[in-house]
Amino acid sequence: MAALPSSARVVIIGGGAVGASSLYHLALAGWTDCVLLEKNELTAGSTWHAAGNVPTFSSSWSIMNMQRYSASLYRGLGEAVGYPMNYNVTGSVRLGHTAERLLEFKRVVGMGRSQGMALDILSPEEIRSRYPFAETHDLTGALYDPYDGDIDPAQLTQALAKGARDLGAHVERFCPVTAARWTGAEWVLTTPKGEIRAEYVVNAGGYYAAQVGRMFGRRVPMMVMSHQYMLFDTIPELDAWTREVGHKLPLLRDVDSSYYLRQEKMGFNLGPYENPCRAHWATPDDPMPDDFSFQLFPDDLERLEFQITDAMARVPLLAQASLQKVINGPIPYTPDGNPLIGPMPGVPNAFEATVFTFGICQAGGAGKVLAEWVTEGATEWDMWSCDPRRFTGWEDHDYCVKKGMEVYGHEYAIHFPHHVWSAGRMKRLSAVHDRTAALGAQFGPYNGWERALWYAEPGDDTSEAAQRTWARGGPWARAVKAECEAVRDACGILDLPGFSRFVVKGPQVADWLARQITGKVPGVGRLGLAYFADEKGRIVTEMSVARLAEDELLLITAATAQEHDKAWLLRHLEDGLALADESDRWSTQIVTGPKARDVLGAVCDGDLSRPWLTWQHARIAGAEVLLMRVSFAGELGWEVHSRVADTPAVWDAIWAVGQGQGLRPFGMFALNALRIEKGYRAWKGDLSTDYTVLQGGLERFVDWGKPEFRGRAALLAERQAGVTKRFVTLAIEAGDTDPPYMSTIWHEGRAVGEVTSAAWGHRVGVCLGLGMLRADLAVAGTAVEVEVFGERRAAQVLADAPVWDAKNERLRG
Repeated sequence: MAALPSSARVVIIGGGAVGASSLYHLALAGWTDCVLLEKNELTAGSTWHAAGNVPTFSSSWSIMNMQRYSASLYRGLGEAVGYPMNYNVTGSVRLGHTAERLLEFKRVVGMGRSQGMALDILSPEEIRSRYPFAETHDLTGALYDPYDGDIDPAQLTQALAKGARDLGAHVERFCPVTAARWTGAEWVLTTPKGEIRAEYVVNAGGYYAAQVGRMFGRRVPMMVMSHQYMLFDTIPELDAWTREVGHKLPLLRDVDSSYYLRQEKMGFNLGPYENPCRAHWATPDDPMPDDFSFQLFPDDLERLEFQITDAMARVPLLAQASLQKVINGPIPYTPDGNPLIGPMPGVPNAFEATVFTFGICQAGGAGKVLAEWVTEGATEWDMWSCDPRRFTGWEDHDYCVKKGMEVYGHEYAIHFPHHVWSAGRMKRLSAVHDRTAALGAQFGPYNGWERALWYAEPGDDTSEAAQRTWARGGPWARAVKAECEAVRDACGILDLPGFSRFVVKGPQVADWLARQITGKVPGVGRLGLAYFADEKGRIVTEMSVARLAEDELLLITAATAQEHDKAWLLRHLEDGLALADESDRWSTQIVTGPKARDVLGAVCDGDLSRPWLTWQHARIAGAEVLLMRVSFAGELGWEVHSRVADTPAVWDAIWAVGQGQGLRPFGMFALNALRIEKGYRAWKGDLSTDYTVLQGGLERFVDWGKPEFRGRAALLAERQAGVTKRFVTLAIEAGDTDPPYMSTIWHEGRAVGEVTSAAWGHRVGVCLGLGMLRADLAVAGTAVEVEVFGERRAAQVLADAPVWDAKNERLRG
């Protein structure tokens, strides 16, 4: 046996399906000088006891991409690497009990078809043609996925490992990493078999990821759940049917009852996601063992009584079977249930591909994504849904446990657009949280910061159940309309805690920023929007830039972008420049509407005649504030930036004066509608690496006269070749539901684009959608259709100007 190599370009820690896939995809990319270290045998963690289901279904565009890739890879993997595999592509029937569930299915079918998958909706009558043993009398329909199935997790992992070895990569088993140190140029990992040096490291530790992360100074946001599934013995009737038709039953998922039922040989595999559920290794009294390889928890079937009984009623054949075995093993969860794939926050040359709840169906795509991160520094698909930097460090252990249990207990729940999950809340509160709460604010978290979504009045239904609707007209509808009208006719105030703020100082800092962004750097006293592109010209992020001095810049970005954007800035920071993260020191209110000048003029000493896109220091209630003449709502307005300690006094002063001017608080739902009327883009919705700067309609923010900026060559080539997609605003006859993210745009029977955000415009009286459309159709007046939950609704491309205040006269007033 070959000795442990003394060095490698990449070392992967963890030998489950994801670690093996990462090694395989690195080798496919030509990076064969890579080593995988596994503390035990390959598959010793969650992989060995995984059920091995391989769905493509997801309500997330990026995760659907990842799972679709996995399913496609697995179909040809055995032949590609010369390793026999049991992969049963049986298809699946996903049952729906309600009209709301069927709408979710229709949405996912639309997404799947946009990605080239022939998903379909079955009527209750059609379900039995696919699954003859199911009771269907109480169902509204089902989603049929012909690509679903199951695979042997151990064989999958071994096949990926063999493929990697054959390409020149190295797998070292029984070789735990016990320490790691950064020399300034490389990582040195200590193992019982000696040290190994690596240019890059990858944490693929699964439910050991937190232990691995600590060696790198990283606190991984995760917890561990116990998940049980049951194996039932042979059923003669199922055996006879299978032999007669020549294939297995499709996998059945009863998502409203929260379980899957899969044919296992001539019996069944029943896997529930129960609520209440159980966390493991979550308290000091229940510490995680150093090694839990190939081990299980004791059976705990009492909490599964409902799912077992329900499954037997749904498929009476199951009641004939005898229980053969119970598998109760650990699976890791992040606070939102999505894995961690990408750069390890704050750690040089380190990546994560870990905390997979559905590691088997995602392993193939995860390996592809991880390899792209390492070898190219970017991914083909925008993978923000899985980026480790979406968590910014405030997520303590208690939060991770509560959210992980909530996600597990609602694993199959519908994710309604206005529903806010209740666990782990009130972790980060604005300095004026008590004021907004007293006014009726209904809150939602943004990077943990509680922001008002809408303001309820006595008698409004503020229950969580009322949020579970696809319809626009939930209990917030009246409030959102009134809030938008107040901003249009008088003045609104929106409390916005949690903006990410970075001050960059140093000689020639403006020249440095000019090389980082596509457009111009504002002069002293001015501010503007800046777009950061990658080498391919794709949209990385958007920041507001205020020029504080010749050698000092203030960069403001989204709350959730804090770690992402900080990492980008630090990665490209040059000698002589210093970056300070001041996010926690400041808070913000938006004061906007035609009477905003009257309101602020009565409480501050600033010069409110200064034009749009300027900033100034001023004082309100004795406190120094930064006034920025800009409004994401698209009306006359200012952002009032105050130090956290001063914010209550600033709010109180504005509120007291505003009562005579019709001042009204408004929330994020109203802001979303207002910004869409102006065509303002939202980060990781309308703005993502799925699109280039030119596709995003941002050419006015490109300074072609600059000799150098990142992405310039790619954007020049794209401009010369012709842009294939263009950003558009659509007027949509959407009925009472707004099109969800990535709703397909159709023209003459062909999919030609997608809606990236949509809302009812209360100032213009129409449903508006922002999106990407095939370039030749991006002409005002073009008639298209938008697929809204399975129905194609008439839509029209609007002129390339804001729908509201097209000339920005109100904004500049």
